[in-house]
Amino acid sequence: MNKRMWVKGCGALLLATALAAAAAQDRDQHAGGFDRGGAGFDRGGRAQHFDARYSHNHYYPDRGAMVRGLPTGAVAFNRPGGQFFYSGGVWYAPRGPNFVIVGAPFGVFVPVLPPFYTTLWIGGFPYYYANDTYYSWDASQSGYEVVAPPNDQGATTDAPQPPPPQGDQMFIYPQNGQSDEQQATDKYECHKWASSQTGFDPTQPSGGAPPGQPGQPGSQRADYQRAMMACLQGRGYSAR
Repeated sequence: MNKRMWVKGCGALLLATALAAAAAQDRDQHAGGFDRGGAGFDRGGRAQHFDARYSHNHYYPDRGAMVRGLPTGAVAFNRPGGQFFYSGGVWYAPRGPNFVIVGAPFGVFVPVLPPFYTTLWIGGFPYYYANDTYYSWDASQSGYEVVAPPNDQGATTDAPQPPPPQGDQMFIYPQNGQSDEQQATDKYECHKWASSQTGFDPTQPSGGAPPGQPGQPGSQRADYQRAMMACLQGRGYSAR
């Protein structure tokens, strides 16, 4: 082998090694959807875990792992027990110049759910699960509250079918390709919100009004329908 061929072969080998190292680094940084925005994990032999509960099937960094920085757009919460940060279903707390992965503090309201979550139905009520954390919707706070693990006996990921509204029928079409599960969740949440706003629940006798209480069912029903349509349209549906 002449000198030119030897140099060329060494160059190709070095290039291949560098590309492989870069690919491995990128894979480590993005595995499971965490470490976005430049947060560097001190892996320390505890990189991540696979959350398979309720067939959630997603990777998350292990609690207790240290990170050098927060993901871009992390939301801060000040609690009696200290400061917490939330991003993508992962919770952080400051530790000196760094941050540590921690469990979610109960009672905190987050504006959005993690990008990957599993809807869990218990007693006809939806919970949202991700990374060993449960969230529930609170219309009064317009947010999702971190709640203690519910008694999940009999839990299912299949959405129950609520009774159809009495009288008028609403036609709903998903404009953003929402899955059947997402449609069921959105309809349920919009129904609860519309009922709380109007005081009318079409799934209950007399619209949920206490016996003997005067009311205007026709007017309340129309208000409920308008609120329901407004909620669904805001979530990317065509409703009429």
